[in-house]
Amino acid sequence: MVSSTQSDGKLHQRKQRRQNDLRGTSSPKVPTVDDSLLLYAELTPAEIRATQRRLHAGRLKRIVPGVVTGLAEETWPSLVARERIRILAALYPKAVVGPRSAFHGGVPSQGVMYLTYSYTKKVELPGMTVQLLDGHGPARGDAPMMGRELYFPSTPRVLLENLTVSRAAVRKSVGKAEVERRLIETCEARGEEALNVLREQARALAPTLGLEREFGILDALIGGVLGTKKTEMSTPAGKGLAANVPYDANRLALFEALAVELRSVPLRQPAAPVKSEQGRAHFAFLESYFSNFIEGTEFDVGDARAFVLEGKPVIERPKDSHNIIGVFRQALNPGWANQTLGSGEPVLNQLRERHADQMKARPEVGPGEFKTQANRAGNTEFVSPRLVRGTLVEGSKLLPTVPPGSARALLAMFLVSEVHPFTDGNGRLARLVMNAELSVVDGCRIIVPTLFRDEYLDCLRALTRERIVKPYLDAMQRIHEWTAAFDYEDLDKVIADMKACNAFEKSRTQHRLLNPRRTPTVPRR
Repeated sequence: MVSSTQSDGKLHQRKQRRQNDLRGTSSPKVPTVDDSLLLYAELTPAEIRATQRRLHAGRLKRIVPGVVTGLAEETWPSLVARERIRILAALYPKAVVGPRSAFHGGVPSQGVMYLTYSYTKKVELPGMTVQLLDGHGPARGDAPMMGRELYFPSTPRVLLENLTVSRAAVRKSVGKAEVERRLIETCEARGEEALNVLREQARALAPTLGLEREFGILDALIGGVLGTKKTEMSTPAGKGLAANVPYDANRLALFEALAVELRSVPLRQPAAPVKSEQGRAHFAFLESYFSNFIEGTEFDVGDARAFVLEGKPVIERPKDSHNIIGVFRQALNPGWANQTLGSGEPVLNQLRERHADQMKARPEVGPGEFKTQANRAGNTEFVSPRLVRGTLVEGSKLLPTVPPGSARALLAMFLVSEVHPFTDGNGRLARLVMNAELSVVDGCRIIVPTLFRDEYLDCLRALTRERIVKPYLDAMQRIHEWTAAFDYEDLDKVIADMKACNAFEKSRTQHRLLNPRRTPTVPRR
């Protein structure tokens, strides 16, 4: 039998718990929770009851049913944005991030967050609209976000769903052109095999999602990117890939950007400094020596002089030696030294013939044969093998649109360097092509000395990766004038003068390339 004292004690405990709840303090059996965001889906029944009592007492506010906060209303948009994944997972368990939002990495598009769910409905949250789309729940390959019941779709699903028909003002899918662009980017970043794998994954997934029609479109687009199917493409890059002779449209846009600058910026054009056939031979030797040093073919200048100019037999390092001799031969022979690049189809045979002669002592690199394997330098991926011919043809059509001499030389050099059409010898070939454009107008050819190597490569990288033209023009103008300042009639003297200017040094931190006109050992010309 319960005494009246015990009964009064229990009554007091119940009363105390109610007062604690109203004051916002938890009873010993209900743990404290963060008032900034309370989601019923994350609370225990006891916590929900305590939260509802505080809500009714005005100590908390409801954002939407099931979502409560103690924060001021003006902070709600930033709260929703910050806790987007938690809120959506709590309100719509087992939802999948919808097509357009998934395509952009899982964020709202124009303020709308798309979710694939069990029904269609639009819900307004502070600072964000949630558009629910009736569709298939989590499928194979979809992954939970932050370990919660909100799923991010697999890449095949993202692409398939973004090919679905969408007619709303703010469309749920990005459409064919954007999917095409993404496929091209994927191929450039990860290679053709990545698209083949993606296609097979999409083929297996499409029946589960009921997206067989969309798979047909995706399959055709992948075939168009890979060149295995004749497909109508939407983007400039896609149209380039689908052309009769496919080309790299992004590279073509880069060549056009350079051509625009070259048409509008007058460039200095130093006259040829050589006065005799002997001077031409000395210049050609130094041009070939330094051009090969850039590519890692390192010889002592005296040793190189012996086998290039003095007829010493090539015994050691025959491959490297023949690389220098190949460039020297084309820099000296008037037929090669003055052969400018044609426009359009003729450029293909020209480059093949020049490369075949340049590399004829290196049969293992396929002299005169365009590359069959992709090549790269550091993080720069050059034009893919199947786009080499079309890119050279279309890019060379820009050459007649820029002034002859320095401007055309810099465009020709960048065209060959950026396409990198052969397995080996591309850098040397690009500089030979550049110098031919200068020789034909009786301009000074350009030598890129060892100490200028990094600056030369840096300006090419800036143009390739960031489309910044000015560093390229500035660097090449500077080294052009540097080259023209020497007297090439006496080889011993010009080598000594270049050494005095630090031309043969490697470290830019320890040395500076000096101006020959300001160096006491180099007389003014």
